Amino acid sequence: MDFPKELKYTKDHEWVRIQGAMAAIGITEFAQSELGDLVFVDLPAIGKVVKQGETLCVVESTKAASDVYCPVGGKVIEVNTALKDSPDLVNKDSYLKGWLVKLSEPNSADLAKLMDAESYGKLVGK
Repeated sequence: MDFPKELKYTKDHEWVRIQGAMAAIGITEFAQSELGDLVFVDLPAIGKVVKQGETLCVVESTKAASDVYCPVGGKVIEVNTALKDSPDLVNKDSYLKGWLVKLSEPNSADLAKLMDAESYGKLVGK
């Protein structure tokens, strides 16, 4: 299992992609494979301000419901509305089409606390 090198990762299996003054967030390929088929994603409201480590949203699979924790602080500016009708996008393409939310002005100090792809791979034994 390869993990995109341009992303940063948390020990709780979230990823963050910095795109200018914005951060896209999702769960890793490893996380979605452990959860199984996603059937529902409870996304946060646009405008919600979140801090690193807080619950960002909830994903539900055929196995369990799991909290997704915010890897970096910021303000929710966009949610992936396609997940409402197709939560399985997270299973099919967790790093691109299956992103969950986008935050404005991600906290750069929070980014420094995250893992690179190599460290995350070691964490999950891949």
